[in-house]
Amino acid sequence: MRSPLEQSVLGAIRGARMMVPGDRVGVAVSGGADSVALLRLLEGIRDALGITLLVVHFDHSLRGAESEADARFVAELAAARGLQFILAKEDAAAEAARLGLNLEDAARRLRYSFFERVVAEGRATRIATAHTADDQAETVLARLFRGTGPAGLAGIYPLAGHVVRPLLATRRAELRAYLRELGQSWREDSTNRDLRRQRARIREQLLPVLERDYSPRVTEHLAELARLSREEETFWAALVEDRVHAIARPWENCVGLGVRIADLLSPLAPQPGSPSNAMTSATSAAADPAAPYRALTERLIRRLYQEARGNRHDLAAAHVEQVIHLARSGASGGRVELPDGIIAERVFDELIFSRQGSRPGSRAGSRAGRASHAAGGQIPHAGEGAAGAYQYPVSLPGHGAVAISVPELGRRFCLKVIDWPFAQRDTKSEAEALDADLLRAPLLLRNWRPGDAYRPRGGRQPRKLKQMFLAGRVPRRERVLWPVLESGGSVIWARGMPPAGDFCARENTRLGLVIEEDRL
Repeated sequence: MRSPLEQSVLGAIRGARMMVPGDRVGVAVSGGADSVALLRLLEGIRDALGITLLVVHFDHSLRGAESEADARFVAELAAARGLQFILAKEDAAAEAARLGLNLEDAARRLRYSFFERVVAEGRATRIATAHTADDQAETVLARLFRGTGPAGLAGIYPLAGHVVRPLLATRRAELRAYLRELGQSWREDSTNRDLRRQRARIREQLLPVLERDYSPRVTEHLAELARLSREEETFWAALVEDRVHAIARPWENCVGLGVRIADLLSPLAPQPGSPSNAMTSATSAAADPAAPYRALTERLIRRLYQEARGNRHDLAAAHVEQVIHLARSGASGGRVELPDGIIAERVFDELIFSRQGSRPGSRAGSRAGRASHAAGGQIPHAGEGAAGAYQYPVSLPGHGAVAISVPELGRRFCLKVIDWPFAQRDTKSEAEALDADLLRAPLLLRNWRPGDAYRPRGGRQPRKLKQMFLAGRVPRRERVLWPVLESGGSVIWARGMPPAGDFCARENTRLGLVIEEDRL
């Protein structure tokens, strides 16, 4: 029979879909009580989850013989439980010096890089770490002291890529009690009590005082605050993505990303002639007409910066404020220099985010873009002749497969010629296959070009791919290099779209063509 703690953790995993049947879960075991308890808990519920377990351990080379003893302890524990053991060791102190990071950040980067390698090599499909409700409370407090906004209050996420954290609602004291019941030993990390570290002071000094003198449930309350903040951030992330896709577009052959200033400052304002809403009415009495949208505008600026740079590191609140000032009162040609060489530049009534050295374009080009937008069109973006455009000839075998690598996308496309009727193991759906005998040379795998069109399966008339992109909510920035297959000068297939009806496999098809895609 499962213990109450095992039942609680099982419910948390199922509720958040942290693991699915068939997963190989690498349990990150440091040797400390929390991670050892996580391993024993997952052992108790793995049959119910339909998963297999292995043990992963990362040695940061920070505590000499103590670190080596931890690694031996975890290796012996894995052997005793009959589990595969994976060990990695790197010098976190040297990495911190090389990158100019504090020791904790460097250690974390190395550790999570190790987790990513384990998954990338196919040795595990998930990595489970033993972060607890106490860790969550300490994280929220540490971020408050450092200075943070609502996103920082979200704390540690239960799921982050391949990493899952089943114990975020569990207290450390519960885990230690569980191990004592099992008679299971663990290791103590001496650095956890080193009061020179802020995290240790929060754990050993601050939280005990808060629990004793202010609220015995302060840890649970801080963990609940983090949960509510994550829900808020999930909503904001969805709203920001929706708005970015609606108002941002590539600028001047994709050297930058442009947005109308009116859309940035009032991203939810109704269009002229549409009914007003409560928020719009509130703006009439406000000194700043964009005030009700301020929180969304700030997030949009951070998202546009991320799009131009690839991440949002180093972008501070002061930078965001400078961009807002430029949008509100700057003149055309005004610019703000952002971290890592990113520029926000005002071009008439547009704000362009681009990398330094990629100027947004001439006045004439800017005016053309404005006129196109005013007429309901789009600012010109890359298509024919675009940077990164590609075209690869395809030679199909009589049977078997041919692989086409497209480094511009970081993807590989496998075109399989199979006997027809298809076997269920060969393809997911008959509708996804083409009739190989109908294909004509030249057969080309290339990027989308403006004007590409075909009659999709089930349709009566040809449709432009641009219309299908809109219906499928494909972001503009992704359309430029979208893969299509051309046969004898006609487009017959596009990724994620119904194939051309005239070329689909049917009852009298002899050979089917199936297209599959994976990462390089």
